[in-house]
Amino acid sequence: MSMPKAYLEYPKRGYGMDHDRYAWSQLHTRKKVAWPDGARVALWIVPALEWFPLDMKGKPFKPPGAMVTSYPDLRHYTLRDYGNRVGIFRIMNALAARGLTASVAVNAAVAVRYPALIQACVAQGWEIMGNGMDMDHLHYEGMGADEEKRLVDESLSVLRKASGQKVRGWLSPAKSESFATPDLVAAAGCDYLCDWVNDDMPYAFGSATGTLTAMPHPCDIDDYQILINNHHTEDDFRDALVDQFDVLYRESAEGGGRVMAISLHPWITGQPYRIGALEAALDHIVSRRGVWSATGAEIVDAWRAQQDA
Repeated sequence: MSMPKAYLEYPKRGYGMDHDRYAWSQLHTRKKVAWPDGARVALWIVPALEWFPLDMKGKPFKPPGAMVTSYPDLRHYTLRDYGNRVGIFRIMNALAARGLTASVAVNAAVAVRYPALIQACVAQGWEIMGNGMDMDHLHYEGMGADEEKRLVDESLSVLRKASGQKVRGWLSPAKSESFATPDLVAAAGCDYLCDWVNDDMPYAFGSATGTLTAMPHPCDIDDYQILINNHHTEDDFRDALVDQFDVLYRESAEGGGRVMAISLHPWITGQPYRIGALEAALDHIVSRRGVWSATGAEIVDAWRAQQDA
């Protein structure tokens, strides 16, 4: 059977992207960015405060950190809860000791169950970011449009009320989106998105109601990916953070400001035997001149100001 001619016909074939979310560009061809006070690297630390229900349905898939054994999987549930009870405070102390700030991605369910935890983050001067309802309410193509809008609107409403902040940033649970998720997030008042992992720098990302900024929130420099998924050691985790920073710092000398994002899960890095690896990496980073500790919103504002100039 021969292949139909229409199989090779592609109406958008040509140089550039096959969608309208953003324009095609390569990092080395873009306008150089200058961070405040001549900083070379913006250090963006993103802990995640998550809640995993015991009776997870896992639709359309189980996210990283999901329950594993038969119900009730108390062993894994309580380990995740360790992060919200204990681990997050070790991370807070590690950052505070070095004068560093953070943007914390929060499930709305955490704000409902542990309002004092949200206040502790706010007291640290941390930015609150939206991270969906909980880790069993993923966004995906094929879910009801009204249901997805409800999840976005309700989760952001809960976080805004609990924190008193605008909550400008959004990270979907497990980075899972439907085609409509960016539009819904923008319509709900967020102006930056962390789900796409295709760049080292912010870039303009279109939505039905205006322009979002896509932020570089990589999967690789993530304690879950390195320590749990890849089964690397704590020394490997430290070295990966150091190596990531060193390359970005070196590139900034010629290419302009860069963003060093670190994704943390308190039930992982907040363990007593692991916190030292994070502290060692942070000590290396802050020992270099020209490191700007910033929230996602601060980075977005600095970047946008230079794009419009």
